[in-house]
Amino acid sequence: MAPPIPWGISANTGNGENTPAAYPSMQPYQGLPRPQRTWAILTVFCGLVMAVLDGSIANIALPSISRELHADPARTIWVVNAYQLTVTVCLLPLSSLGDILGYKRVYRVGLATFLAGSVLCALSVNLPMLVAARVLQGVGGAGIMSVNTALIRFIYPPTKLGRGIGLNALVVGVTIAVGPSLGALILAIGSWPWLFAVNIPVAIFALAISRGALPETPAQPREFDYPSAALSAVVFGLFILGVDGLGHAPLRLAGASGLVLAVVLGWLLVRRQHGKPAPLVPVDLFASRAFTLAVGTSFCSFMTQMLAFVALPFYLEYQLGRSLQETGLLITPWPLMVAVMAAVSGRLSDRYPASILAGAGLVMLTAGLIGLAVLGKDASSFDIAWRMALCGLGFGFFQSPNNRAMIGATPRERSGGASGAQATTRLLGQTTGTAVVALLFSLDRSGAARLALYVAATVAFAGAVISLSRLRDGRPAASSSAAAEPDA
Repeated sequence: MAPPIPWGISANTGNGENTPAAYPSMQPYQGLPRPQRTWAILTVFCGLVMAVLDGSIANIALPSISRELHADPARTIWVVNAYQLTVTVCLLPLSSLGDILGYKRVYRVGLATFLAGSVLCALSVNLPMLVAARVLQGVGGAGIMSVNTALIRFIYPPTKLGRGIGLNALVVGVTIAVGPSLGALILAIGSWPWLFAVNIPVAIFALAISRGALPETPAQPREFDYPSAALSAVVFGLFILGVDGLGHAPLRLAGASGLVLAVVLGWLLVRRQHGKPAPLVPVDLFASRAFTLAVGTSFCSFMTQMLAFVALPFYLEYQLGRSLQETGLLITPWPLMVAVMAAVSGRLSDRYPASILAGAGLVMLTAGLIGLAVLGKDASSFDIAWRMALCGLGFGFFQSPNNRAMIGATPRERSGGASGAQATTRLLGQTTGTAVVALLFSLDRSGAARLALYVAATVAFAGAVISLSRLRDGRPAASSSAAAEPDA
């Protein structure tokens, strides 16, 4: 087991990575040695695959769940909503707990909670029991995702942090790409409870090896801010429900009211956080311009992603005249290119500035989306596929460098807050993108899908502008940390 890691004085190396400058040993932290590093990253990826997969895999089983549990289809959607809502409202509180108690402890408790939730989901005999189990699963998923990137920061040395984050993005990309197919395969050979039962052996395996493989990080002597945690849950819950309500005409007034209330309570929450040394909502991290711009870029990018992913099936089927099977195949190049480029761009981010890599990626994403939006019904499959691939290439080029810049712009002892902010930004961007598509469809069903692609391109371009604005700080010396520290 790795020894506890002492906190030192944070010093920015020039490439966005804050590294301790004054350990008692006078040596910078170099990550875990092999083979412990391999087992540690395997543990992290096992948990991440389960948490990401369970955010979407239940969608395909909703008709079966509704039928077998004799539940109203409209209420069955809460099997999905309960998990996603719980994950979102719990991310920041659990990332704060990670800073206080240690990331390994929060991660392992998250794994155990996710395991318990999966068992209860598989054993559920009615819809209320299944929804309650999904809430428990969501708490576990939030525990996993809230400290995921923070753990990677301690598993890899600073010179290879981009590689670790790139592999992390690769795992997420592959999981998203194979999720629907995996869900369909499981349902083809078994019933819906098996969608949750498959998590059980994976979670047990991850728990077993995590005890000795994951790095120990020291606890920080401060109290957990329970009032802020509760207020934060209310704010994010109101935001998600409010944004979702805007996309449904009967709920539009209630949705707008919820958003207004979320803004008011959010302002009070931020006021409450100011002046605290390590606030639950990481307002202290936004003092860093690099962190703030990385968050803005991330929000725009994930909003773009969901705008496109929700609109594209409608666009391909209804406006380009493609079949359901063709639609699935034609969308596939996007997530596949994300998966391929995530690892490549992660390695590049260890050498080159994130502002350029992420900005270039979002420009490519913008071009791909505009290229898709201008297609006519005579477009060939190749015309569609290469544009999808360009979108995936751009998104994959953005993701790893931007994530590295976000986590690297923060002090090491605030890695939990940065990790939680990263995951929360992703989920809020995706939620907003989905809601905007729903709003467009409610206003103009006939041309909404094409319009959504133009909106997505606009948001992606805004993200590119935000990313490239980081160049005003001066070109970072991307390899300075690599030069200063030996390769571990």
